[in-house]
Amino acid sequence: MKKVILKVKLSSRDKFEQKLSDINLDFSQIYWQHDRIYVPRDYKKNSNYPRLIMRTEMRSVDKPAKYTLILRRHIEDSGIDIAEETTVKDYESMVKIILQLGFKPLSEVSRRRQDIIMDENNVIYLDKIENLPGYYAKIESNLSPDDSAPEAYLDLENTFKTLGESNFVNSPYAEI
Repeated sequence: MKKVILKVKLSSRDKFEQKLSDINLDFSQIYWQHDRIYVPRDYKKNSNYPRLIMRTEMRSVDKPAKYTLILRRHIEDSGIDIAEETTVKDYESMVKIILQLGFKPLSEVSRRRQDIIMDENNVIYLDKIENLPGYYAKIESNLSPDDSAPEAYLDLENTFKTLGESNFVNSPYAEI
């Protein structure tokens, strides 16, 4: 799936949530995610190399964790992210496969997350990243084949500006 993703560091979480609440949008309950990010052995920053992400997600303490393998590539010259996800039953076996494929661990990111699912193509996330000050918001927008990535990106920028936020962050959480 092709996506355009834009992230901001929030000036005030409370003000951001209030502006969304004023237009009848409320975040979900808080849940926890932990990502282990793997890259090819010859990985270079700011390249179009793929990343594999093993995600653990806990939405409730009385339910088992959900494990997902995510293949993500950011195509620098287009601003598009390509992402594919699949549910994984055996976390440890999947990590062994990733390592056998020649990927190496790059970093780990833990976060408390809330989301607003706007529609089938747009989601707003509110993230508190472990070991980083402040809060971040991120909009992920799925692109159809006819959508223009630059126009979609501009729409996301305008959405954040309308909500009073413009401290855009172009790096993944693992690189902040």
